[in-house]
Amino acid sequence: MDSHSPRPLVADAVNPAQVPTRTLYTGAKVPAVGLGTFGSDRFSGEAIAEAVKGAIEAGYRHVDCAAVYSNEHLIGYALKEAMAGGVRREDLWITSKLWNDKHDEKDVIPACEKSLKDLQLDYLDLYLIHWPFPNYHAPGVDVSSRDPRAKPYIHENYMKTWRQLEKLVKMGLVRHIGTSNMTIPKLKLVLRDAEIKPAANEMELHPHFQQPELFRFVVDNGIVPIGFSPIGSPQRPDRDKTPDDTVDIEDPVIVRIAQRLNVHPAVVCIKWAVQRGQVPIPFAVKREQYVSNLRAAVTEPLTDDDMQAIASIDKNCRLIKGQVFLWKDNQSWEDLWDVNGEITPA
Repeated sequence: MDSHSPRPLVADAVNPAQVPTRTLYTGAKVPAVGLGTFGSDRFSGEAIAEAVKGAIEAGYRHVDCAAVYSNEHLIGYALKEAMAGGVRREDLWITSKLWNDKHDEKDVIPACEKSLKDLQLDYLDLYLIHWPFPNYHAPGVDVSSRDPRAKPYIHENYMKTWRQLEKLVKMGLVRHIGTSNMTIPKLKLVLRDAEIKPAANEMELHPHFQQPELFRFVVDNGIVPIGFSPIGSPQRPDRDKTPDDTVDIEDPVIVRIAQRLNVHPAVVCIKWAVQRGQVPIPFAVKREQYVSNLRAAVTEPLTDDDMQAIASIDKNCRLIKGQVFLWKDNQSWEDLWDVNGEITPA
């Protein structure tokens, strides 16, 4: 077998050709399930890189990365090994994200170049502005931490950052650009002013937080919704947990469907996400978990009754609230999310 022939699939692998895709407005196709790589301070970069390697062996072709996860330099070796083993670069979909302290025009292109170097890639399939706020917080801080220089969303500044992402596309370093943790009022302005419009919007999406208005807005504007925390993020940082949070995989509707299908409730959440039309990016380091998450996309679908039942359990329960990005004292985290339909002013 020459070095460019793909290795035969391992016993528990899913055939990547069977995994559904979503088509971006460019015609490019993104695999409908990806592997998240945010370890929530609970898992080492080495463990996550090993999961990336194992996940690609198991049939994943979509990996969602970010500079702030501090593991891209390790994931790069996993990607290099996968390609040396016969997985073609063009069959992989690799996303990375610009962190909040790199929004300044002079910092955007070098930040992307560093991610490319760390990931050992010539280009990214998708590059996102991770948060719409340039507000930095040190790793591992608690929920009360605030950047003393924090600012609200300032559209003119965001567009300066966006213009640099557009430049990355023109340079050939990035194939698509997109947004993350956005709201309808902010996206309306970006769509109005962008030369290269967002191809995807990464957003929190799970059965207890379905964001129907934002989801519909994104889809209606030709933007693919990528859903993080698709099973309710049980491994999220402790700072993101509040007493009112609900647990998707313990919801009686989810549990009942899981029992009927003889699968873990997490699998039901992934099936729902794929059938609804978003691209879930569940995080897992255990092989049986990331394999079952991918297998969810190619096995028995949920029924129409199942989908309707899950649609009825939305609790508007945002888990990743983003308190550390607030810019004023005594603010509520809701100010980050424009809950009144208008961008929260300074």
